[in-house]
Amino acid sequence: MFLYKIEIELADRLAYLVILADSDEKALNLVESHVERHFIKKPDIRSIALVEKKRVENGSGYIVEGPRH
Repeated sequence: MFLYKIEIELADRLAYLVILADSDEKALNLVESHVERHFIKKPDIRSIALVEKKRVENGSGYIVEGPRH
């Protein structure tokens, strides 16, 4: 199993999905369903990019940065 950080470019912002999956293909195939569940109205997805991939072990994680103030 791998932990993936996926960047999703929407019409008006960037979003990040951190997901656990067996393969790159499975991780990318799950993106749209997570976007649909998260937003009330499904946004237009412009692009999806796999940013990082880590083998799962105790302490694995990602930092997801927000906009600068």
